[in-house]
Amino acid sequence: MTKYSGLTKQQGHSGRNKTAVLLVNLGTPEAPTTQAVRRYLREFLSDPRVIEIPWLLWKIILHGIILRIRPAKSAALYKKVWRDTGSPLLHISLQQTNKLDKLLQAQGYNVNVNLAMRYGNQSIASVMQKIHRQGVDKVIVLPLYPQYAAPTTGSVFDALATELMRWRYLPSVHFIHTYHQHPVFIETLAASIQDYFEAYGKPQRLILSYHGMPQRNLHLGDPYYCFCMQTTQSVVAKLGLKEDEYMSTFQSRFGKAAWLQPYTDVTMAALPDQGVKHVALVCPAFSADCLETLEEIEGENREIFMNAGGISFHYIPALNDNDQHIKMMADLVKPYF
Repeated sequence: MTKYSGLTKQQGHSGRNKTAVLLVNLGTPEAPTTQAVRRYLREFLSDPRVIEIPWLLWKIILHGIILRIRPAKSAALYKKVWRDTGSPLLHISLQQTNKLDKLLQAQGYNVNVNLAMRYGNQSIASVMQKIHRQGVDKVIVLPLYPQYAAPTTGSVFDALATELMRWRYLPSVHFIHTYHQHPVFIETLAASIQDYFEAYGKPQRLILSYHGMPQRNLHLGDPYYCFCMQTTQSVVAKLGLKEDEYMSTFQSRFGKAAWLQPYTDVTMAALPDQGVKHVALVCPAFSADCLETLEEIEGENREIFMNAGGISFHYIPALNDNDQHIKMMADLVKPYF
């Protein structure tokens, strides 16, 4: 019997009756060091879902240029956001996992909530193997990317399927591929924005900044851009914002190819000259604060906006382990129990 062949003699073929929830986020380096970041980037940038160019050409670029230059620069950025508890993304994701587990247990559900990362430690394969050893018969997978995209949610499915290909006894699997318009998600996101309006005043412009994707992905059929726009429309409708009081932008572009536009950093540089000097930014594609929100938005884009003549810049944190966010996760997974 192989490690993944299924049930032991002690369990018997009717011995599996447990349910597991698997939360998945992107991942993080183990430390804010050049070596750790290089290991992380090597895995991340070797995913064909992430980089869709001929592998041989990309291998030369990746190993000959990017992994020689980028890790040191990225490590310096990670050091700016690293906490005593480690990576913000990992720390927050663990809090989300623990809170969701406690909430579901309190509601009477006998389930195990687990956390995996697509890249780096707590890999999907290792966590699924742990779930297997627990005698799980049903797995509900929730990638914590509100808007489906092939390089994120699609890649999670790839890693999950690759691991399950090794199993003889397959559990029932429910894969939640998007929740960009789920009513509780929209309500929770809108409430977090409204709380900031009440605390700091309503800005001239609310910027909903999404993680960028190459424009080519949209033309090839990836619905991510459309899902982002649907999230925006649902949130601003909930907030009652007029057309000139908000806009959607895209951050974190990489390389020289055209990405989804308008770009967040270019927008921040231009708005003050257009008379918009009071802004608030929220990042609806991020379920937990991380390098791209804490350093790129809160740091770099704040500086760009203020240096361009802006007066007030507020970053509205991700939903993180907000109680309503945890309730939303529970609402997403419970129909599959």
